[in-house]
Amino acid sequence: MAFERVWHKSYAAGVFPEIAIQKITVGDALIRTAKKFPDNIGFIFMGRRITYRELDTLVNRFANALIDLGVKAGDKVGMLLPNLPQLIIANHAVHRLGAVTAMNNPLYTEQELAYQLNDCDAKIIVTLDLLLPRALALKAHTGVETIITCHINDYLPFLKKQLYPFVKKAMYRKVTPQKGVHEFMDLIRKYPATPVPDSSRWDDLGALIYTGGTTGVSKGAMLTQANLSSVVQIFRSWLPDMKDGEAHIVGTYPIFHSAGYIASQELIVWSGWTSTIIPRPEPGILIETMKKFKPDFLPGVASIFVGLLANPEFRKMDLSFIKGFFTGAAPIAADTVQDLKKLTGKDVYDNYGMTENVAFATATPWGGKPKIGSVGLPLPNTDLKIVDVDTGNTDLKPGQIGEICIKGPQVMSGYYKKAGETAIALRDGWLYTGDIGVMDEEGYFRIVDRKKDVIVSGGYNIYPKDIDEVLFNHGKITEACAIGIPDAYRGETVKAFVVLKEGEKMTEEEVISYCREHLAAYKVPKFVEFINALPKSVVGKILRRELRDREMKKQVKD
Repeated sequence: MAFERVWHKSYAAGVFPEIAIQKITVGDALIRTAKKFPDNIGFIFMGRRITYRELDTLVNRFANALIDLGVKAGDKVGMLLPNLPQLIIANHAVHRLGAVTAMNNPLYTEQELAYQLNDCDAKIIVTLDLLLPRALALKAHTGVETIITCHINDYLPFLKKQLYPFVKKAMYRKVTPQKGVHEFMDLIRKYPATPVPDSSRWDDLGALIYTGGTTGVSKGAMLTQANLSSVVQIFRSWLPDMKDGEAHIVGTYPIFHSAGYIASQELIVWSGWTSTIIPRPEPGILIETMKKFKPDFLPGVASIFVGLLANPEFRKMDLSFIKGFFTGAAPIAADTVQDLKKLTGKDVYDNYGMTENVAFATATPWGGKPKIGSVGLPLPNTDLKIVDVDTGNTDLKPGQIGEICIKGPQVMSGYYKKAGETAIALRDGWLYTGDIGVMDEEGYFRIVDRKKDVIVSGGYNIYPKDIDEVLFNHGKITEACAIGIPDAYRGETVKAFVVLKEGEKMTEEEVISYCREHLAAYKVPKFVEFINALPKSVVGKILRRELRDREMKKQVKD
């Protein structure tokens, strides 16, 4: 069947189906922005403002330090940091040398980090001084030779203890001098700001960002400079009325994650915008940030918006400065979207993508028609299609459910050192996502579920997300997650984990009766368990696999 891009007809005014991608790497983009907007504030961290001129100077200093430490083009430098200015400085210094940043989640266990650092071949890691004991332990079990430590207050003009309680204990920590360990600020002070020519090359590897491991061992997605720069330019074109040098975004997404790597950092640098970077996006911190800086955009996962809406102070605020809310990574309930719209008059713009395509494949059209429950339209220069789940060879029509495939300049070159898994994920230029979805007649996509999460019960395919969404809509329920558990008769049956809103009470039978009213009989949960919180990844994605693993262990004990 002929491939038809029906979504182009639904684009908002001013957005073009294709853009001419400029061959400017994200490394070179900072040099360009520092010349164009030298006095613009690039990043704000707890009140400390860093201009693009200063950022460029700091990047040169750190790049010169890395050169002296032996880093050269193609080398991997591990990053083990939350959202801090040092992460942005180090990331761009690595790019400037034509080297590769390997992003790691600082909340991971020692075992998980040892696996990733060995996998990516990093010889240097940049981390928090509070994590030095863990880093030294990792050094003994990996190829890491050099550790560079950062302090939470390296770039603080002052510290509001009542606003940032999580840094109190770290205030005056000093790293004991030892071989192979350097302090970030010592290197910045020691090395000159002599300009380092940008050595990043368009087709070369720019970053290794590890998948969340929600369906197994995490894999390093190989993202070229072309992938990184292309997705920035594509997403930038989605916002044609936003001017370079004038927008302000709250950097809630963690930069070590693909969404934050772009939205909290590279998109900002490319456009000469400002990002207030947040290490821990809690409601109190976000409210104070919005009061002080009045940002244009507030990105966040669903749980962030639920937390804000539950805060009376947020509801009393004058939020007229907000142009829109961005979300992604996890489903957002319709009542949360509607509540934000009612409170502020502004829309929630959903996004969809994976680490493997640097987080952005679709988005709600900016200035166009939002559809609640949809993740929007494919972005410019980006194709999506739905194929049959069994073979992946048959293209399906609008309205038919199947596996989502993505093609575009932002799609990774493969998984690092995993040729077999690369061959499964990348076929004929298409990224097979493992996500089950459907496209409507106007080109809007909706995510139905993960391919590996489908419950097969009595010969029926049950998509647990359908059950989750029904439960989300109950007035007493704040979150829910359905899984399949073994059943001697049906093969699998449905169990729902439910988180109630504060102060609410429900029984298992109430939940099941409610589901009977809104779901086909074969989809209704047979068991319900009430829990205080669902397990989630750092970006708020519900870890359905972890619930399944817990259930399996419980059944083994029984």
